[in-house]
Amino acid sequence: MDISEVIRLLEAVQKLEASGKTAISDVKEAGRATRKVAKQAKKSVKRAPSAYNQYMAKTLKQLKKKHPKTAHTVLFKRAAKSWKRSAERKRSMK
Repeated sequence: MDISEVIRLLEAVQKLEASGKTAISDVKEAGRATRKVAKQAKKSVKRAPSAYNQYMAKTLKQLKKKHPKTAHTVLFKRAAKSWKRSAERKRSMK
């Protein structure tokens, strides 16, 4: 169901409410349609990565290039420790 169909159903519900009549099936269908559209919109919107996430991705990439045989967990710990001392962290906390 697309947006134009949702709008059409909502307009039908408003007309019915204005006339004092209620059509249960139309109201239920409009409710389902709006929930579906809202759910799809929620899935498509993603937040921008935080300063920490950007820093970790960049640092992990560098560490893996330098130490390809080292375990991911060890490299992640190193990157997290370096985040504590980084200037980027201090900038993000202002």
